[in-house]
Amino acid sequence: MKLKGWNEARRAARSERKKLSPAELRLWLELKTEPGGYYFRRQHAAGPYRLDFYCAKARLCVEIDGEAHGFGDRPARDAARDRWLEARGVATLRVAAAEVFGNLEGVLAHILAAVIARG
Repeated sequence: MKLKGWNEARRAARSERKKLSPAELRLWLELKTEPGGYYFRRQHAAGPYRLDFYCAKARLCVEIDGEAHGFGDRPARDAARDRWLEARGVATLRVAAAEVFGNLEGVLAHILAAVIARG
């Protein structure tokens, strides 16, 4: 089953590809080299959502969480989104933006291990 985005999410994802956060950009520069032979998409539209990175083969979403993800209604919105994706067979791997800058090799190893486990 393909994971397709709704029209509004597709338009937003297309726009967001041009303005990645610094942490997303840093990770994207590594993921676009297809580590372990796995292809990732950036800002992939899925239903009403935009996924930071998505590996279709492993049905894995990788989300870069900055500080804002811990405040207000953000945790509840993230949990609802994760449940929506899980109901469609997609696992979500959340990575703190600070980890991308402080331990990029470890983040990549963690992502690759998750992809291999699911792929």
